[in-house]
Amino acid sequence: MYPKYLKAYQDGVLEERADRLYRKLKNCEICPRNCKVNRLEDKIGFCKTGKKARVCSYFSHHGEEPAISGSNGSGTIFFAHCNLRCVYCQNYEFSQLGKGREADEDELASYMLELQKEGCHNINFVSPTHVLPQILKALILAVPSGLSIPLVYNTSGYDSEETLKMLEGIFDIYLPDARYADSKIALKLSQAQDYPAINQRALKEMHRQAGTARFDKEGIIESGVIIRHLVLPNNLSGTDTIMRFIACELSKDTWISLMSQYFPCYKARDYPEISRRITREEYQKAMDIMHSYGLRNGWVQDEGGLDRFAGVNIKTNV
Repeated sequence: MYPKYLKAYQDGVLEERADRLYRKLKNCEICPRNCKVNRLEDKIGFCKTGKKARVCSYFSHHGEEPAISGSNGSGTIFFAHCNLRCVYCQNYEFSQLGKGREADEDELASYMLELQKEGCHNINFVSPTHVLPQILKALILAVPSGLSIPLVYNTSGYDSEETLKMLEGIFDIYLPDARYADSKIALKLSQAQDYPAINQRALKEMHRQAGTARFDKEGIIESGVIIRHLVLPNNLSGTDTIMRFIACELSKDTWISLMSQYFPCYKARDYPEISRRITREEYQKAMDIMHSYGLRNGWVQDEGGLDRFAGVNIKTNV
């Protein structure tokens, strides 16, 4: 049964997983921070989120990767707050400053159904890690009301392997970041010294569950993993190490979105090494590294800023 969560709902698996994750909020260990606070009593840990999820916005998003947005858009729900503290975050108003409002499970379910009614190809949860219990509870309400499009887990990649295992058979599409290869840089820029190790385990688990991305005849992703890699100035994102990991530990068929849109936002001006945009040469080097490991599925940026397929055997859309 497709999407997967429909069978999980039918078999009672969705409800069982939702209940297990929800209980974890009492002594929260949903994400790698393991804050151990009682979020059911609105105690606040690193993610600054209590019992209810906080939503900044939801809409049909046409600016994601072509396989995610397609022609009808991706039904995107942006959650406020985050379990990282990226000093250069472009979405800092809601990820760091908490712009938005609390929404209970009924409201979340209604957002999903509204986006599906608009014709969106999928439901795209942005920064879902810290509110997974609430998302699954909302799914239980949305499915009997007719929700039937795939789910996208759109994450920073700083996810607990144990929590991800509880999502098996629920999410069809994983869209994680692979941000850093160096723990010192991860600590300095995102307050997450263990990001590289956590991220590698998370990517392996996502790949185990969903595998290589698969698409319908219109080029819209149906299932699988797409990994985003944001190229930072001065090679701070560790492109070589990350691409080698993907090629050697996951698959050379992995789809990658190599992103060039970094610009110094939020607090980035206070950090000289990231206080500028990347150069064309830096991006070209990152693309060369990706290709050197045999990774040729995905999207890169052309000089006009438009996405195009990197794959040598795939028709470009430029």
